[in-house]
Amino acid sequence: MITEKRIGVLAGGTSAERDVSLRSGDAVYKALIGLGYDAVFIDVSADVCRTLRENGVEIAFVVLHGGHGENGAIQGLLEVMGIPYTGSGILGSALAMDKEASKMAFISHGIPVAPFIVVRRKEVENRGRINIQAITAITDFPLPWVVKPATEGSSIGVSIVRLEEQIEAALKQAFEYGDRVLAERYVKGKEIQIGILGEKVLGGVEVRPLREFYNYEAKYTPGLTNYILPPEIDRSKYGTIKAFALQAHKALGCKGATRVDFILDESNNPFLLEVNTIPGMTETSLLPKIAMLAGVEFPDLIEKILASALRGER
Repeated sequence: MITEKRIGVLAGGTSAERDVSLRSGDAVYKALIGLGYDAVFIDVSADVCRTLRENGVEIAFVVLHGGHGENGAIQGLLEVMGIPYTGSGILGSALAMDKEASKMAFISHGIPVAPFIVVRRKEVENRGRINIQAITAITDFPLPWVVKPATEGSSIGVSIVRLEEQIEAALKQAFEYGDRVLAERYVKGKEIQIGILGEKVLGGVEVRPLREFYNYEAKYTPGLTNYILPPEIDRSKYGTIKAFALQAHKALGCKGATRVDFILDESNNPFLLEVNTIPGMTETSLLPKIAMLAGVEFPDLIEKILASALRGER
């Protein structure tokens, strides 16, 4: 064991990804108990400060997907309380969670992203109706588009729009999760996910969903996605993607474990989709699969993530 401190596994919360977070948290908690650590499972609620104090938590293992758990809010609270925690800090978490901000950071570092626009509700919506012409007028790429909330994960609220008459419904769905939405050019190709731990690339996985894209259902329902480890792509291209992944991780100031998502188009051009600062830890999650390929068993992965927090790598 690398610490005698009491570890609070923070999961659940109130985001749209609550159920997945609970499953991830349960897996992490069981791994820590199996390794002999003094751990307590905490379903995060509004009185989380009191809960942390009452349970004597000395270090937090954050497994909160989306919302306040991944946007820097819980990280700020933990810093105010003086409790070390796993994963990225306040700024890295906030940047990664905000797809508009992170894409601008990627562009500034020369990392390729698909063409996109940001649609703000107040600029296009009037009395419940959306002005489609105002959106198409500023878009210099054709349909199909991927429409997604600017600050959600796990493909929640994401739609693929192939016809102009589908735009309004897709935007309304995405607006349920915030007032900013991204519309980006749909890129058809191979979906490649790269796992990073600390400042090292663990490896990657190619996901082949049996649905139209790697949506929430495909991500968390066993049997709906095929996983290819390592990805079946050209070795030099794989090296390029891994280099971009580490560059993106550093560009946002991320720490601990992240998963960086790409799509490789039909001409083998990579486009970075997003950086996940709190990757899933469920039975279908990608980071544990990538780590396993690299020779890191699940309990070892959990311990390595814990060790980075104890070292204050932030």
